[in-house]
Amino acid sequence: MIFEKVKRFAVELAGAVDEDGPPVFGGGDAVSGKVLLELLADARVESVKLHAGGYAKVHWTESRSAGSSTAYTQNYSDEVEYLSLRETLLQADDGSLTVLPAGRHEFPFTFQLPENLVTSFEGKHGCVRYWIKAKLHRPWSTVKKTKKEFTVIEPIDINTPDLLAPQAGTKEKMAHAWYCNLGQISVTAKIDRKGYTPGEVIPIFAEIDNCTSRTVVPKAAIIQSQTFIARGTLKQKKCVVATLAGDAVPAGKRETWHGRALKIPPLGPSIMQCRIIRVEYALKVKPPY
Repeated sequence: MIFEKVKRFAVELAGAVDEDGPPVFGGGDAVSGKVLLELLADARVESVKLHAGGYAKVHWTESRSAGSSTAYTQNYSDEVEYLSLRETLLQADDGSLTVLPAGRHEFPFTFQLPENLVTSFEGKHGCVRYWIKAKLHRPWSTVKKTKKEFTVIEPIDINTPDLLAPQAGTKEKMAHAWYCNLGQISVTAKIDRKGYTPGEVIPIFAEIDNCTSRTVVPKAAIIQSQTFIARGTLKQKKCVVATLAGDAVPAGKRETWHGRALKIPPLGPSIMQCRIIRVEYALKVKPPY
């Protein structure tokens, strides 16, 4: 059988960033590689076929009750296809079998990605994935399959008027401990622009007025919001991806941040052009209560 003769069957892609991570491409890039087949003995082959695909997919379930004894589960799912390309790398024109001798065989391929793809993403209730599959067909045998995933990163141009505009906000909050009113805390914060990239430092300018009877420690955080959409219903997941703790502010005092630095960790860009998945980031400067 063919599977007793196959030593290796794999998809290899050019352009890998490192040995451990998948290759990275952008919309419009050319993807090149080869399907590698190593045989321990001569083998008859019908064809070697390639399929490149990419999609965004969401799925989650919600349990609801209607009365004391009635419950049901509602499923939500949707999918958007971004890439589908098929190519035959080996097949005789007359449909006859090809005899491949023992040894190493390489089947090169090249194709161009569509423009403006959605960035690869793995989230709580959905994902955006891209991959290449190869199939080895032989008579009287199960199809041999192999798969190689790759990453798509669509960078955002932060040099646009909207993303270069300064951002500012004010928050006031009453602090409570048990049933006691401790007073009010107010925070006014601003940053010099809206758009940043991973590795950059966000200089935060803020004033924290502590009108409570206790010492407080203000904090700043970058929040990632993942929004999944299916059948007109939204499912959201938020997580903190970076934090910064300020100095303690005594009761009745004011603390001023003169560009306190919060470094952005390695993160994927915002996703705003996908119909069923959105990924956004927000900076919050908040009191501890």
